[in-house]
Order: sequence, then structure tokens, then C-alpha cells
Amino acid sequence: MIRNLLFTLLLLSIAAPVYSSSAKIYVWRNEKGVLVYSDTPRPGAEEIKPKKGSVVKSPHIETQILDIKSKKIAEEYQVEINQPRNNSTIRDNTGSVFIRGGIKPIFKRGLKVQLILDNKPHSTPQTHTMFSLRNIDRGEHQIKMELLNEKGKVIALSEAITFYMHRSSVN
Repeated sequence: MIRNLLFTLLLLSIAAPVYSSSAKIYVWRNEKGVLVYSDTPRPGAEEIKPKKGSVVKSPHIETQILDIKSKKIAEEYQVEINQPRNNSTIRDNTGSVFIRGGIKPIFKRGLKVQLILDNKPHSTPQTHTMFSLRNIDRGEHQIKMELLNEKGKVIALSEAITFYMHRSSVN
């Protein structure tokens, strides 16, 4: 019985409408002398009693002059190779090279990166900008990264980076 009464009171308190006249408004001046209005009381604040039926109407806005059509923002992607640096020498007898790049503004799902080594695609496009190459011949090499969209179209291209592979020889 008491449980049912408590449940009924709870439902009534939730369902009871809240009117703006039941909200209290307080006003005070801050340290700079500016009037501050708040719904939280503080020492020295005065309560303001709003007039019943006070309604603030918004001004009429002519919507024909507003450009409310959605616009597609063109995404300008940039691809860069951060490692190795341009004209650097890599000394590794196994011919291994670690390549790390970056995409701006953000790498989104569906995009892929194709590494170009000496003007030829290396392996298949992948979903990140880190590549590990093995058994690269001695000498000068050039790398680039292409950013591909979902359809495989190139949407950004990095600058070419030249590096030199140095492998010791027993000859």
C-alpha cells in the first residue's frame, strides 16, 4: 500500500508540468559593476519576479535571403613522406628501408596509400602510411606516396624523396 502511494507520488512529480514562472531569477553586480543574471542564488543577490504571461517573440526573419542549402566541402588532402628524409643515406647490409608518411587533414576509412618506388608501384595499396622494404639494391632510389579514394583514383601525391642505399661489399 505504501509502496503504491510512493510510486504514484513519484509519477505525479515527474508528470507535473514545470512553468517558467516557477523558475527563480537572481540578479547582482559583479566586481566590475556589470549586472549578472542567474538561476543560482548567491550572497547579495536579489530575486526578480517575472510578470505572468511575459513572452518574448522572435523577430520575423526573411528566409528567402538565407543560403540554407547544404554545401559540400572539398577535402584537400596532402600526403608527405616523413622518413627517410630527402637525400639521406641508408646504411643497411640487408637492404632494409622503413618508410613512414602522413596524411592531412585526416586519414578516413576507405582511403588507401600506394607506395611508388623508382616510378613503379610497390606491392598493393594499403590502409596506412608505413612501409617496410627489404633487399633494396645499392644506389640511388626515389619514393613517392599516392593517396587513393574508394574508387582507386589518385586524390593526393607526395613530393618525391630520394634516398641512397649503402650496402657493404666484400669485394
